[in-house]
Amino acid sequence: MDSDNENSMSSHSGKSVDAQGDERGQDRSDGIALPAYVAGSGTLDRLVDTARDYARAAASDNTLKAYAKDWAHFARWCRMKGAEPLPPSAEMIGLYLADLASGSGSSPALSVSTIDRRLSGLAWNYAQRGFTLDRKNRHIATVLAGIKRKHARPPVQKEAILAEDIVAMVATLPYDLRGLRDRAILLLGYAGGLRRSEIVSLDVQKDDTPESGGWIQIFDKGALLTLNAKTGWREVEIGRGSRDQTCPVHALKQWLHFAKIDFGPVFVGITRDGKRTTETRLNDKHVARLIKRTVLDAGIRSELPEKERLTLFSGHSLRAGLASSAEVDERYVQKHLGHASAEMTRRYQRRRDRFRVNLTKAAGL
Repeated sequence: MDSDNENSMSSHSGKSVDAQGDERGQDRSDGIALPAYVAGSGTLDRLVDTARDYARAAASDNTLKAYAKDWAHFARWCRMKGAEPLPPSAEMIGLYLADLASGSGSSPALSVSTIDRRLSGLAWNYAQRGFTLDRKNRHIATVLAGIKRKHARPPVQKEAILAEDIVAMVATLPYDLRGLRDRAILLLGYAGGLRRSEIVSLDVQKDDTPESGGWIQIFDKGALLTLNAKTGWREVEIGRGSRDQTCPVHALKQWLHFAKIDFGPVFVGITRDGKRTTETRLNDKHVARLIKRTVLDAGIRSELPEKERLTLFSGHSLRAGLASSAEVDERYVQKHLGHASAEMTRRYQRRRDRFRVNLTKAAGL
């Protein structure tokens, strides 16, 4: 039995639920089908399947899973209120948003960002069913504007993992097969400013697997990662470190060598005895759990209770740590993280000189 099974990619068997509670496969809800007046054929049916595959690839698995849960929750809420989710009713959706914001019964009030996400999920689900949800309708727009005005709070940001933190974290890992893998994950994720989904989606070479999210190339001076990221394709250059113990490129090469990986996913599961790798790609949740575990083991923020320390750090702590620690021009950090704007990059910089550019003095005051 594979001890990393809980970290491996699970099958996505969730279905969208309609008003009557029956389950509908994604094939029926993705809106891709032959026109009614066109007779089916083997060739056309195969093209429909191909188009459905492309339609599913328009959003990540995690996003699709979240949207399916959003629809199931809304459909259940409608049934409890004696209403139907189809066709869309702006009035009912406005009431639904108000209920989410105020909380009812044992259900706590949701944050503004979660409510916004739920609304996006409903809009997506309606589109797949051939309907259009007008988010500008006054029954939706005014309620949402009121919720944001009354309940909006500054976003709670995860703690950044700084350079001294990541060094302490990797020092807690052994030099067995599992330790080599996890060391490469942490150092590569930190130096690359990678999302956890980007880390586990890497293949050794281009087009090794259908679900690949990118591939790696190792050169004398560093490693080049080509990523099919959230914002599109981008290249991430990761230079070699000053010493082997903390060099992400060295850690990656060590892992690939001892794991005997030269094809397919870069980061895979390991058997229970810790002696062999499996062919199963790691789940991105493994990265989050690894970060939390090594934060505790390294004693980072030890002045706080363990539960609070665990909530402070997540996969995004790696990206925030690089943005906060890299003493280079902000433009290079922005490009490295794949941000469309400098403002987004600044959100990740937990530690920076906010008044380095003083426009007051520059204006002559």
